[in-house]
Amino acid sequence: MVNIKIGIIGGTGLDNPEILKNRKEVKMTTRFGDPSDGVVIEVTPSKVNYRGNIWALKEVGCTHIIASSATGSLKEDIKPGDLVIADDFLDRTYKRQQSFYDGEPDSLKGVFHLPVHPPFSAPLRKVLIDTAKEIGLYCHERGTIVTIEGPRFSSKAESTMYQMLGGDLVNMTTIPEVILAKEAGILYAVVALATDYDCWKEDYGTVSHEKVLEMFKNNVDKVLKLICAAVQKIAEKNWDAEILQSKELVERSLM
Repeated sequence: MVNIKIGIIGGTGLDNPEILKNRKEVKMTTRFGDPSDGVVIEVTPSKVNYRGNIWALKEVGCTHIIASSATGSLKEDIKPGDLVIADDFLDRTYKRQQSFYDGEPDSLKGVFHLPVHPPFSAPLRKVLIDTAKEIGLYCHERGTIVTIEGPRFSSKAESTMYQMLGGDLVNMTTIPEVILAKEAGILYAVVALATDYDCWKEDYGTVSHEKVLEMFKNNVDKVLKLICAAVQKIAEKNWDAEILQSKELVERSLM
């Protein structure tokens, strides 16, 4: 049975290290540069070293990643404060390195034709959904995240366009994180917390960073409760087949 190691990526507002018991901090560097952590700074979403972060988790042996994300809601029925276990994405970024195999000098060798669907691990998503039900937390069981470049928020026309494209949520960090995790052979899922209605909803007001942080602060306990409970459930399950399938996908995709 494969040893399980779970990486947790805390997004905006989720920076409480005390959720990990008996934790130790490891300073790392990777062929893709230093991961974002170590020195606590704030950078724009475009400048996060996604490749360094995911590769560092791979090098310490992570088999699973659970990420949290503050998101704007594009749907009336996804209310601020709701949890969503996303199942798909729309990529609206344009500045980010999205692959470990992009032909740059520090990249891995080869051409990587990654079948992205499904981007999020269905078995890992199921654990999160089932765990939420068990501990009495309501969550939306699917949702498409539109990841924008940022750091600015959307215009109203953009927000409306994302709705027309089929988006349910909008954020700034899921891409390229989920793609890189799949390239690394790591099972990945995200717990999204809706913090606002972006700017499409006329009677709600406009989104701001202060409002996002306030809403996340008021609801972060739900995210922490779900992640901590899900970690226990993940540890109880045999993941050999899923991990093997993920590794085989990586091998088949590399030319």
